Amino acid sequence: MAPPRRSKLPKPLPEGFILSDTEKKQWRLGKIIGQGGFGLIYLASQDVTRPVAADTDFVIKVEYQENGPLFSELKFYQRAAKPESMQKWKRSRKLDFLGIPTYWGSGLAEYNDLRYRFMAMDRLGSDLQKVCEHNGGRLKKATVLQLGQVLVDVLEYIHENEYVHADIKAANLMLGYRDPEKVYLADYGLSYRYCPDGVHKEYKENPKKGHNGTIEYTSLDAHKGLAPSRRGDLQILGFCLLHWLCGSLPWDNLLKNPCQVQEAKARLMNNLPDSVHHMSMSGASTDEVAEFLSYVKTLDYHDKPDYRHIKDMLDSGVRGRLDFSMHKGPVGKSVTKAADRHSGEKVRTQQRLSAVNTQEQKLKEHFENKSDLKDGKKIMLDIYIYIY
Repeated sequence: MAPPRRSKLPKPLPEGFILSDTEKKQWRLGKIIGQGGFGLIYLASQDVTRPVAADTDFVIKVEYQENGPLFSELKFYQRAAKPESMQKWKRSRKLDFLGIPTYWGSGLAEYNDLRYRFMAMDRLGSDLQKVCEHNGGRLKKATVLQLGQVLVDVLEYIHENEYVHADIKAANLMLGYRDPEKVYLADYGLSYRYCPDGVHKEYKENPKKGHNGTIEYTSLDAHKGLAPSRRGDLQILGFCLLHWLCGSLPWDNLLKNPCQVQEAKARLMNNLPDSVHHMSMSGASTDEVAEFLSYVKTLDYHDKPDYRHIKDMLDSGVRGRLDFSMHKGPVGKSVTKAADRHSGEKVRTQQRLSAVNTQEQKLKEHFENKSDLKDGKKIMLDIYIYIY
């Protein structure tokens, strides 16, 4: 039987269904807790003799075998992010933490004449986008710079393993399930092998492939239709850091026109560092981000970045845990007229936050008189967290 069209989510596998991965490990499926462009996300456990607990540490992503996004992500983990490889890298770099989710296994399954692909992963918590929205669109400067250093460590690792991420953004940064102050770069569905077998892809603009990625942050290379590269990842990160620090970007009102967004990004890059200095917010200068993007501007398409130098640029002197508490300075009050034009976007952010709070209250009321109050809240919260 042929599966339904790719645009449709896969028909759910039953709770309690047992999967066997390619290494013969068995996994038991629990409740569905979310969905994405690739398919469905289930709670999962390696203890197949009992129902999956609500506080399990594993999830399994499932798509039809013929679909593509999960297959692309799976190939990244198999080639570049095996647990033993990451542990070796951490030891060699003397890192206590590397923010890449752990891949535990994968395989194929069949149910009711339909074939599925699955991948077992670490369970993660909420995403940074929700944290930003809760904080009025901004994060504290020290937190932004710490996040930058964490992500440079991740990018250096995946770049050294021949891949780029190509879609860095707050929605793809997940907080740890057990430790919400650890941040992981997730969703490798758009990851790209830029240097297979040590040979870098050639510089070749292709307008038919222009503007790939998330329009707010995608690199100028991507706007031109170039294959993703290391400098592209760093430029995307720079735009993210600027957004988290200032609460807006100069092209926020242009997102429906990718060519205008490209032009606005080019103006910002061409007029560095002043173009970024002028975006400084009350109580938070953009000096470090201006220096970071100025360095990215010096890189050629094939260049290997100096990751240690980049981390030094982003060193705020703050050590320890990330602080995601509310920014105490004025929100959206830029010292430039450019940022003031984005007040409408901030209003929409507040409206989305209000809707989120309303939904959370409904979930609370729904489970108020249930005997499974604790697990019910946990499951419903996870559903909210994983849908994107």
